[in-house]
Amino acid sequence: MTDDSHPQHPDISNDMWAKIDEIITANRNIAGSIIGVLRECQDVVGYLPVELIDYISYGLNLSASEVYGVASFYSLFSFEPKGRHLIKVCMGTACYVKGIKEAISRIENQYNVKEGGMTEDKRFSLEAVRCLGACGLAPVVVVDQDTYGAVKADKVVETLEKYK
Repeated sequence: MTDDSHPQHPDISNDMWAKIDEIITANRNIAGSIIGVLRECQDVVGYLPVELIDYISYGLNLSASEVYGVASFYSLFSFEPKGRHLIKVCMGTACYVKGIKEAISRIENQYNVKEGGMTEDKRFSLEAVRCLGACGLAPVVVVDQDTYGAVKADKVVETLEKYK
């Protein structure tokens, strides 16, 4: 595909389109490759905008609804931009009882972000999840791949300041 055939999207540079083309070309004739292609393309862009879903479907000769159906089924795919660092706060019973709500309030106030949102500078995305499977460490916050247990509301911002 040529640069002229790429849709215009403010979050996708020409270099990104080149990587996306490589991914699609490498997987075009491999049956069942759609999940891998979606994951690799999301790794390049950070999320899956509609224009990218359409482009992938065209490149793999699949319907856009089929590609969207796969992407929307799996929780690892996102249709919205994400911050450089993903903060997951556990809202499970143990974490809730031990004060995670106050930690969430501190994060929201310090970084002007709401649950499900992203900071204006794209530094953080904040997600509330049902359970992180670390109830013995409650309350729990995960930043990217780092797990923090026994999180204290008055220390949570200090912990997040490590992430630039």
